[in-house]
Amino acid sequence: MQLTLREAARFLDVAEKTLERWADAGDVPAHRVNDQCRFNAAELLEWANARKLKVSAEMFGAAGGETPTVAEALEAGGVFHHLPAADRESALRAMIAALRLPEGTDRAMLEEVLLARESLGTTAIGAGIAIPHVRTPMVFGISSPGIALFFLERPVDFASPDRQPVHALFWLVAPTVRAHLRLLSRLAAVLRDPGVQALLARRAPEKEILEEVRRAEASPGVPSGEGTS
Repeated sequence: MQLTLREAARFLDVAEKTLERWADAGDVPAHRVNDQCRFNAAELLEWANARKLKVSAEMFGAAGGETPTVAEALEAGGVFHHLPAADRESALRAMIAALRLPEGTDRAMLEEVLLARESLGTTAIGAGIAIPHVRTPMVFGISSPGIALFFLERPVDFASPDRQPVHALFWLVAPTVRAHLRLLSRLAAVLRDPGVQALLARRAPEKEILEEVRRAEASPGVPSGEGTS
């Protein structure tokens, strides 16, 4: 999904001239099309998440049904404890093996693309959390988005920006690219909440995590669960 300069500036809540200056300096991922700045939505969202910037999920709205809240998506995807892992690669392999995916999904291919993505740069966002993904969101034959949370048996090094080892992995699955991006932006906002981070750090039970996520989603600054995917 490509964004114009105006759309990207609205997404990041910055002036268009400021964003264009960042793009010209190479400080933000962008490319030129007929001398006009264009931005890949997934790359821009990843860039913003790494810098803990607030973004607007509303621009990803489109016809096709409501996008669930993070709590609803997490309840659908499930919370899993004690995922075995000795390092980043084994953590990703164990996660892929445990994922609830549509029948016929090529897990070997998924493993290959996720490992290749990690070789380009970590998907850890800090505070012991990582959101494994590829820069072009993958969509699956499902009716609604879901989020799965995996707690590792022991923290592993993901080359996180804050140098903290990762103990929690989040996986998103969605029927459309827009739904994926919208839900990812909401999840990133929720994961900045200190209360949510504290429960993740102690690997709390699913019920407690869902209650805390609902509280965080009701807080100002977190994108609304209303809208379409």
